[in-house]
Amino acid sequence: MENNNLPEKRITGRPEDDKPQIFRTLRNIDLNLLTIFEAVYVHKGIVNAAKVLNLTPSAISQSIQKLRSIFPDPLFIRKGQGVTPTAYASHLHEYISQGLESILGALDLTGSYDKQRTITVGTTPSIGALALPVIYQAIKANAPHLMMRNIPVKDGESQLSQFQTDLIIDTHLPSSRAINSHVLYTDRLMLVCRKGHPCLNGPINEEVLQQYEHTMVMLEAQNLSGLRQRVQDLFPERQISFSSYNMFTIAALIGNTDLLGLMTTRLFKLFSDCWPLVEIDYPPISNERLDISLYYNKLSLRDPVLENVINVIRRAF
Repeated sequence: MENNNLPEKRITGRPEDDKPQIFRTLRNIDLNLLTIFEAVYVHKGIVNAAKVLNLTPSAISQSIQKLRSIFPDPLFIRKGQGVTPTAYASHLHEYISQGLESILGALDLTGSYDKQRTITVGTTPSIGALALPVIYQAIKANAPHLMMRNIPVKDGESQLSQFQTDLIIDTHLPSSRAINSHVLYTDRLMLVCRKGHPCLNGPINEEVLQQYEHTMVMLEAQNLSGLRQRVQDLFPERQISFSSYNMFTIAALIGNTDLLGLMTTRLFKLFSDCWPLVEIDYPPISNERLDISLYYNKLSLRDPVLENVINVIRRAF
């Protein structure tokens, strides 16, 4: 039969890589005792700690006795109507208080804990360059303690459903009952070439544009299949000689060759500061519009911090 009155093992220093032993040591400690330790330390008395924790003074005293069997110190000494911590207890308090604060910050169940937290946003490189400066400034103005992390969009639906990212900003995402979306802004499509391109020397029509090689951005966009088809109908004989997932690379190629390509007005404004790009006046393309949307898992709205971030982003646009 186990002797429940035997003192538990004392905490001693362990090598950093001795993780199994650390877990065994922690298993011998009721972590609720650390909360009671903090309450007695902060409120300087057993009676006051009992009121705060809604426990009886007797329960608090028993917990302190258990702690004394774990640590090589009495921890608290009676002084007048309260208690005063020993030097060892003050040493413990520094570490225990930091640990409890870290746990509260990680849980953040109410969204009111003013500690750093990282919000992960998935974007393509080009959309990130356009949208994230606006989003960053809006979030910092509203919640300066939050940090942001940007990751690439690989499989947006899977990334959101498996909570690998908090938010995604993209031109498309497969429809799913688990995902909500809000259009942040709408952009116009443009046909673009370099300054001094030969096609600019005369009237622009389908036959002229078919003579030149084109670029194409590679997207896994089910929702853009209609747009793709309309572009294909406009240029049935279009020769694609360069394709890339990265619009920055495509813009650089267009700016330095006779290649033609498609991009949105906001990207054109961004890229034209880097490369000598001009728009080709071709209404069948310039009449096309593209929505840039914010996507998130519906369950994210249970998180007050993330719900606030979503609202901040929507207001920013």
